[in-house]
Amino acid sequence: MASTFTVLADSEDVAAAELSRLCRLLGLEPLGAPSVVLGRGRWLARAVPAERPAEVEQSA
Repeated sequence: MASTFTVLADSEDVAAAELSRLCRLLGLEPLGAPSVVLGRGRWLARAVPAERPAEVEQSA
């Protein structure tokens, strides 16, 4: 199971901006747009590590 990174923020804009920042810094891919956490008035955004292409073998 891959790790999931989560941002919890007071607004949709802040959640999206902070998730974008994490994606750039850590090489993550977002799991869709931020969503509101019902009953809490907070916004949740998630991302997972980006898939990396298989390493190409190098001959010496």
